[in-house]
Amino acid sequence: MDKYERILTAERDFAREVTLAVIVSRPLTAWHYLMPGMFVIDYFRRNFAIRQYTKHFMFPREIAIAAARDLISGYESASVDTRIERDIIDWLSTLHLLSEKLVAAQKVAIDILTAHYRRLLAADGDSADDMIRYAYPSRRHYEDYLRKLTEAEKDIDLALVEKLGTGDVLVEKLHLEAQQVALRRHKIMDNIF
Repeated sequence: MDKYERILTAERDFAREVTLAVIVSRPLTAWHYLMPGMFVIDYFRRNFAIRQYTKHFMFPREIAIAAARDLISGYESASVDTRIERDIIDWLSTLHLLSEKLVAAQKVAIDILTAHYRRLLAADGDSADDMIRYAYPSRRHYEDYLRKLTEAEKDIDLALVEKLGTGDVLVEKLHLEAQQVALRRHKIMDNIF
């Protein structure tokens, strides 16, 4: 497995962990106790949620890692930036979420991820954790990257809430996801540094 695939696999695993933690943090409803087959329905619902979250979590990361690989290969940054913006617009259009703020917020996050992946692809290591360890000279440097990414993700969430409305369910879901992402990132950081 090459570095590119190792990075993508680590990101997919991260997305699955976040989704499972969000699902598990929700309290069981009365239906879980009253209906004997509810666990089957819950199983399918959980698998669907994992696939959906992973798909949406991975889309900007796949764009960013492809951009990082292209930039390392010598592609001009202007052409890569144009492709990134076109891909963001196409993706948000298919989700019926196209807005200037969401495009701009996604672009900032993808730029941060692209710089990160360029560092990882240039680093030594047999695993994603090893690549992070070699790419970032200290925990503080890696924390700086995570802080920037977290701020960009908050801007995406704000733009999403602005586009869809401030429904309690959406805000709660985004908050739970952000909490789980922060916990998982801290755990990874503790393992590496």
